[in-house]
Amino acid sequence: MLDDDLPIRWKPVWLLLAAVLVAYHIGLIFWGLVPNLVSRPLHMALILPWIFIFAARDRGQRLSGTLFAGLGVAASVWVAWNHDALGDQYGFLETNFQIGVAIVLLTCVLEAARRAIGWPLPLVAALALAYALLGQNIPGEFGHSGTPLKSFLGTMTIAEGGIWGTLTAVSVGVVSIFVVFGAVLNAGEAGQGFMNVASAAAGRLKGGAAKVSVISSALFGSISGSASANVASTGAVTLPAMTKLGYPKRLAGAVEAVASSGGQIMPPLMGAGAFVMVELTGVPYTGIMAAAALPALLYFLAVWVGINAYASHTELKGIEVKDQPGLKDVAITSAFFLVPFAVLLWGMFGLGVTPQYAACLAISVGAVLLLFDRTLRVDLGATWARVEAALLTAARQVALIASIILCASIIIGVLSITGLGVKITSLILSGAGGMLWPALLLTALACLILGMEVPTTAAYVICVSVAGPALIQLGLEPLQAHLFVFWYALLSTITPPVCGAVFIASGMVRENWLRVAVTAMALGVGLYVIPLGMIANPDLIRLADDPAMSMVAFLRVALGLGLISYGLIAMRAALKTLALCAVGLCVIFVPI
Repeated sequence: MLDDDLPIRWKPVWLLLAAVLVAYHIGLIFWGLVPNLVSRPLHMALILPWIFIFAARDRGQRLSGTLFAGLGVAASVWVAWNHDALGDQYGFLETNFQIGVAIVLLTCVLEAARRAIGWPLPLVAALALAYALLGQNIPGEFGHSGTPLKSFLGTMTIAEGGIWGTLTAVSVGVVSIFVVFGAVLNAGEAGQGFMNVASAAAGRLKGGAAKVSVISSALFGSISGSASANVASTGAVTLPAMTKLGYPKRLAGAVEAVASSGGQIMPPLMGAGAFVMVELTGVPYTGIMAAAALPALLYFLAVWVGINAYASHTELKGIEVKDQPGLKDVAITSAFFLVPFAVLLWGMFGLGVTPQYAACLAISVGAVLLLFDRTLRVDLGATWARVEAALLTAARQVALIASIILCASIIIGVLSITGLGVKITSLILSGAGGMLWPALLLTALACLILGMEVPTTAAYVICVSVAGPALIQLGLEPLQAHLFVFWYALLSTITPPVCGAVFIASGMVRENWLRVAVTAMALGVGLYVIPLGMIANPDLIRLADDPAMSMVAFLRVALGLGLISYGLIAMRAALKTLALCAVGLCVIFVPI
């Protein structure tokens, strides 16, 4: 659980830090109103040691990380401690010491993101900072009038227009709680429960091993929020099962990559993106869930049809009866995720409490279930190991997501302060000639390019900040625009040249990644078509407001997607493929 280079004597220290981090974020739900310039800087202070020290790969990284963590924690705590006085400065730094604190904070945010996810996102953020400070020297409409250093740095670091903005509020108050929830579930037997339910439901069917991968990855992905993590976890079980039964390696890898990517669009949790969407759109979380439900089902339905299409010309065996879990095992292990999920949904819909409060109730139930193994026996040694795993996993994942969101907040802050976001919106509008569909295609291309280099949530936030207003101006409802961008931010998980989920899956099955990617694109065709289908059939996301019309739209898009998927995969003649795909597209997009 700890890095190999980290001495085991430090394990209690990390467990204590993890416990403090978890207790802090849960405590915020119950402590009432905590000033934003207290809760958000302390959030950063708690996550920095995990990025800079815990995740360090060698002694040199650990030494430099200790310096960064020490400075970053000190600066964050200073902001929290002096929040009253800083609030009276209205985002203007008054001393050189305060300028130094601001520079430390921004530098630590950039370096934390670099260490967590690599160069691309912090490089974009650094370019944004450079634009804010030097953009007055750029001629033409993309220059700006200039921003005084003390005012700009103050807005970014002691006010709520930069790294302590609304995105960080989502990370502190919502995302962290659900990450803890997911870590508690995964530390117990919930993961095995997902696999057992999927095996019992689909194991006997033609292509059963692939369909087990689809179901289990959808269930697991809804709480993990990461396509790569999903492939690495569920793929460790499903990929050997498929290859053992003789499935082509490219198909096995593609099924796992596509199914794992869909976890991020699968309610009820949808990873971190759903909670960011709540903040940016003002739509309640339950409204986001209702809007996302049918499109997510369509995605997995298209994958299911694709597997059946492969089975029409390739032998895809089901899982043998002896390898399938018994009814008792399914019932017991499924309780490890069904009971906490039931408590979560009961809290939100039955008690009417906030999603965060409901998640705390579910965490409590999940923590109790850590006492038991899959045979319902209690072994205190094994229980303590599960508690350790839950704490360490929660802390690492909270830190990872927070580092991404803090860095993305720099970009959002610069877009707002300099007016660059409005200028890019105008560029999209003029480039599309004031027409919706060209604007949609330009936005989709931007999402694909940006998503190749930064995580899905960050790509979504940046793209929707600049393209969202343009799409809304062209007639889309805000939720339509946000869902469209969020879906297309996922494209890069399976689309070359940078396709993270495909890279991991192809490595696990030892197959050429490009062959896996081509197969994944055919299986995951819904990822390309459904966002546009949501625009052509807006009733698809209105399940809560008009269930009848929403189901009509669902059936229409399902029929079209089925034809496209079957045509791409089952048909061997190019003419037949084109004909079926054309009919499918007409069903989805041609008005009745």
